[in-house]
Amino acid sequence: MNISVVIPCRNEKPFIGECIEAIFKAKLPEGYSIFVFIVDGMSDDGTREEIEILKSRYPTLSIIDNEKQLTPFAFNLGIKKRESDFYQIIGARHIISPNYLLNCIEKIQSDPTIWCIGGKIINEYINETGKIIAIAMSTAFGMGLGNFRTLEKSGFTDTVTSPMYPKFVFDKIGYFDEELIRNQDDDFNYRVEQAGGKIFFDADINLKYYVRGNYKGLWKQFFQYGYWKVYVNKKHQAITTIRQLVPPLFVIYLFGLFLTLLFQRNILLNGIFAIPFIAYLILAFYFSLSAKKQEKGISLFSVYKTYLILHISYGLGYLKGISHFLIGGKKPSEKEKSMSR
Repeated sequence: MNISVVIPCRNEKPFIGECIEAIFKAKLPEGYSIFVFIVDGMSDDGTREEIEILKSRYPTLSIIDNEKQLTPFAFNLGIKKRESDFYQIIGARHIISPNYLLNCIEKIQSDPTIWCIGGKIINEYINETGKIIAIAMSTAFGMGLGNFRTLEKSGFTDTVTSPMYPKFVFDKIGYFDEELIRNQDDDFNYRVEQAGGKIFFDADINLKYYVRGNYKGLWKQFFQYGYWKVYVNKKHQAITTIRQLVPPLFVIYLFGLFLTLLFQRNILLNGIFAIPFIAYLILAFYFSLSAKKQEKGISLFSVYKTYLILHISYGLGYLKGISHFLIGGKKPSEKEKSMSR
């Protein structure tokens, strides 16, 4: 029996060594072999040199060129490289716990309804901005109820990060959609559920994730999440999760509130229409204050700002997706194919 670990990567020199070390130190069931494939998008920051050094220590570590430099191509190149019993996808900034691979395999083997499994994210940061972003992304207010980033108890969910799949899943539903530059995992896991499989979140395993540390990249990342989510919805002719609708509805409401305050002179009506926004500000303040109590020295305003970026960027991206895909019948914008690195 063997397991293939697929790592999509581009310019991750500071993190790739720790990522690989954690994988080879992880426990495996007796008699299992592991093969690790780093699918590199032609890195030019020294990442490839780091990998070459590690290859001398780990004979089953390989590098695959991803000339298109896009994530879904990386997934498929790595999966197709070798026939294995299980396939584990791990981000280059993800550092798995020692029990991650073992628990995933044992859980899948113990329950044939589980076609996908992943663990809990422990956000880490590379600077003060990354610290604030990590805190905001670890709350239900920041990411939405039921989001895998905020789950604490084991159970079934709609998607997970750094997932493991048994081989038969790819035989049944195919590979990752290479048109989807973002949300390809959401699309794949939706197809898993439509085919009769279940996705399990295991709180007993975890991975450390180094959050990107700048607001410009965060805005672009979540704008693209919203934009590509609509493309996934159109593909499946379905709303894959209810929580995805909240940010675009919030943005529409904010636009309506602005117009109301601009043209409506009735103070009472203005006050009534502003109640949801006031409630939002109170909730944002409450969660920001809780974060400040948890992490002394961070800026209350910065956490507040991060929540707004998460919600508004996703909402605007989603609305742009509706305009492009549902109303305009357009193909994905080339601008939204560039990654937020």
